[in-house]
Amino acid sequence: MNLLNPKTEAFAHLDATSRDIMQKTIAFFEQKGKAAVKHDDHERIWYADFLEFVKNNRVFSQLLTPPAYGDGRTRWDTCRNCDFNEILGFYGLPYWYTWQVTILGLGPIWMSPNEAIKRQTGRLLEEGGIFAFGLSEKEHGADLYSSEMTLTEIADGDYRADGGKYYIGNANKAALVSTFGKMADSDEYVFFAVRTDHPNYELVKNVVNSQSYVAEYALHSYPIRKEDILSRGQDAWDSALNTINVGKFNLGWASIGICTHAFYEGIRHASRRRLYNRYVTDFPHVRMLLVDAYTRLLAMKLFATRASDYMRSASESDRRYLLYNPMVKMKVTTQGEEVINLIWDVIAAKGFEKDTYFEMAARDIRALPKLEGTVHVNMALIIKFMANYFFNPDTFPEIPRRDDPKHDEFLFRQGPTRGLGKIRFHDFHLAYGLYDSPNLAIFRKQIEALRTFLMQATPDAGQAKDIDFLLSLGELFTLVAYGQLILESANIHGTSIDITDQIFDFMIRDFSKFALQIYSKPSSTEIQMKLCLEMIQKPLTDPTRFERVWNEHVLALKDAYEMNP
Repeated sequence: MNLLNPKTEAFAHLDATSRDIMQKTIAFFEQKGKAAVKHDDHERIWYADFLEFVKNNRVFSQLLTPPAYGDGRTRWDTCRNCDFNEILGFYGLPYWYTWQVTILGLGPIWMSPNEAIKRQTGRLLEEGGIFAFGLSEKEHGADLYSSEMTLTEIADGDYRADGGKYYIGNANKAALVSTFGKMADSDEYVFFAVRTDHPNYELVKNVVNSQSYVAEYALHSYPIRKEDILSRGQDAWDSALNTINVGKFNLGWASIGICTHAFYEGIRHASRRRLYNRYVTDFPHVRMLLVDAYTRLLAMKLFATRASDYMRSASESDRRYLLYNPMVKMKVTTQGEEVINLIWDVIAAKGFEKDTYFEMAARDIRALPKLEGTVHVNMALIIKFMANYFFNPDTFPEIPRRDDPKHDEFLFRQGPTRGLGKIRFHDFHLAYGLYDSPNLAIFRKQIEALRTFLMQATPDAGQAKDIDFLLSLGELFTLVAYGQLILESANIHGTSIDITDQIFDFMIRDFSKFALQIYSKPSSTEIQMKLCLEMIQKPLTDPTRFERVWNEHVLALKDAYEMNP
């Protein structure tokens, strides 16, 4: 597996129509050029040119319309949507953001039984429409229980919507805004669609200082008919959370795109800059920083690609994606911050310069762990899977690489959002047996020490209520599942043993860091501290392997890509 290079990527794994979309999108940005992208970012110019491109080329229509509501050739294909996510992140987060929010806005519509509004949505997408997801509120954030948006019945089939929503992307121009609220008389949950051009729709303000429009909006006795209602009761609740399941997956791919562009720019600069009569890339500490950045970035892509296979293969009887999906949102995005920090330590003050892509990357990479549920919220979700993952494996058919051109129909009928603790997984030892290398062997020992910790030093009642303690424990669990999918993906994509072993170099260090955190907790017991010390390990240093990775994979990218000026 390679990093995305827009000037050489052939998208051979996609069908002809999908390749055409990706290549035209790359051409749009390369023709626009870096100077124009940076100018629009600095001046906070609404990306009307990009949306015109999307409209003229039916991009969102082709990528986001189920076959039944398009021309028969459209589909929702997570594999190619990941490619599109990566491209948009590569060129600028605002362009990705309008796509991401459209995905969220479409979720409650495509999950709805309301056939008329689904047909209308297909037409609106064909016309170039974008969409919005009216969920969060100013005083409650995304706390659905506390929603104050109300729908009041005033006659049989006629309603009045009142209330405000906050931090809602695309809400200035959306063709439809999927809005979450409660029935005024019963507190029953409800999703309904509103138009941004209606006189009872008030666009209060843009709450961010950005190209993107992230709105506060208010509905004032907005008339809602029965045919505007998307779902009610448990179905509305489930469609809210299931939409986030679909949408938050994209955040990791945006991070991958951002980090990839930043990496090309960083290593290009460092390889040309001379200090103390040496190129910056000749310094040993710089090589270590860039190898770490590269392997972390490649691991992000390996993991997210494999998680896409599980998303596409999901069913009522295989819901493993509900672990891997929040990890793409939580783990991949936080690793993205690590990658940017490492590159920044190499390029130093260059990272602040207004003409660099990196200046945008350093700012925007921070947003992704904080959207669609914080890291802490997603970690609390992930912990629910830990017992079955480690101690109660099941048997599942082997999931292949899923780049086939099919519609991912299950994503729009995921069903009830409860019962996460009952979800089963295949034995993670299978993946850890695919490769044999020194650092992988050390990491396996760390995993077994963690399993012993969970069996013999299980957190007591007080620790189980201590979110800080559980977050560190969850980080250890996350690393095990992260490594599992990295290995599965590396096996599928033919990743070299050099790269794999170098990836587990940083995995061992990260595992040791979180084990030390648990050791240092005020409540940790003697047996817990002893087992934490067993988890703290040092990776095996192999200078020959490191040099091969540096020369053949990292330094080899110094002239690989530069955006058109």
